[in-house]
Order: sequence, then structure tokens, then C-alpha cells
Amino acid sequence: MDRREIAALLAYIGRLDPRTTRTDQGEARDQLAQWHELLGDVPLATPHGWDARITARQHIRNSPYQIIPADVARPWESYRRDRLSRHTDPTPSADPDDQAAWTAELVGTRRAVASGTAQPTEYREIASQSSDLRLEALLEQAGSRIPPQARAALAPFRPTRATREAAVAQGWPDPLSVHCQWCHAPVGAPCLRRRIDPDDTTRGKAQRTTPHPSRLALATEQTQPSAMT
Repeated sequence: MDRREIAALLAYIGRLDPRTTRTDQGEARDQLAQWHELLGDVPLATPHGWDARITARQHIRNSPYQIIPADVARPWESYRRDRLSRHTDPTPSADPDDQAAWTAELVGTRRAVASGTAQPTEYREIASQSSDLRLEALLEQAGSRIPPQARAALAPFRPTRATREAAVAQGWPDPLSVHCQWCHAPVGAPCLRRRIDPDDTTRGKAQRTTPHPSRLALATEQTQPSAMT
């Protein structure tokens, strides 16, 4: 805020709380200089939700204490932090080989967001109604969102899924498409095996890499009618 805006803010505050009004010309001049020194980098208002007058009015309504510059500066800093925390840097339009222009555009965008003159750019949803035709064509060509090489590399780290995918690839039914009648694992969840102590008490359960035979038999039974048609 420049001195004119500070003066307007003080006049507005004075109408709501006469305690802040300075009748002596010297005191009024000192008050104006003090507020300008502390709030010179705080805007009076922005297009996106900040208004120092609203902040001052809320303080006067909710606090019995006379307002000071910090009561305006603190909410402004919170406003800035909130906007920057929700902002994700969009890819600059500048040439990435021009490091100075690239950095300048990033910094300029962040400053605009922090100052309230531009809205934060947040992450777009991964799933949306619109689709990229080029991406869809590549996925159709590849046949899977995970390339076969990557799937093979991940197999040791997810043995249950690897066993399931191997069974489907060989033409066997997917055993996880049905619930397990033995361990009562729901659809989509791997089978469980009980951990037994020497005294025959159940200590806990652990996931099985392979499904129970009865589960595979049930999946086979349920897929046979569809295979015969």
C-alpha cells in the first residue's frame, strides 16, 4: 500500500474504532509513517480474496484490543503461504535452453500468485472426462499401461499379482475374480494363510502368493459356462 492507501485504511479503521484516530497532526503523521513502513508491501486489495479493510473489520469485531499493523500483516502472510502451498509451477512457455528466461517466468508466476494477482495452478486430476487421442493410440498399441519389461522387473516385488497375471496369460481363469471359500478372502484380495503356534493357537495371518485350490476351482467353474457359449 502506498501512503494514500494507508491513509484511506486508517480513515476506515477510525470510523469503526475511534480509539485509533489521531487528532494531533504530528501524531497522525507519525501513525501514517509507521503503518506505511510496516505495511508498504501489503496490498490494499487483490482480485482473489484479499482485502485489508475486511481483515481490519474482522479484527475490530472479534478482538477487544486496538488494532496494530501486525494484525493486518499476519493475515496477509497466511494468505500468501496458503496460495503458494496450493500452487504447482506450470511449465514455462520460454525456451528451456534459455535458463534466464525460464527462471524469470517461473519466478514471475510465483510472485503473481503470492501477491494475489493470479490464481494458483493446482494439479489436474489424473482421471478426467477428456482423453488424449495420441495417448490412447499409444496405449492401444502397447496393450497395457505397464510395458512388459517393466512388468517383468516388478514381478519379484509383487508375487501375488505376478502369479495372477501369469495364470490369465496362460488362459486360466483369474482366481481373484471370486471370493475364497476357504479363507474368506474377498474378491480382488489375495488368499491368506494362518500362522499357528505350537499349541495350535492362531498367531495371525499372512498373504499367500498362490490362491487356495478351491478358489481356483470356483473361478474355473464360474468361467466354464461363458467359455462354452
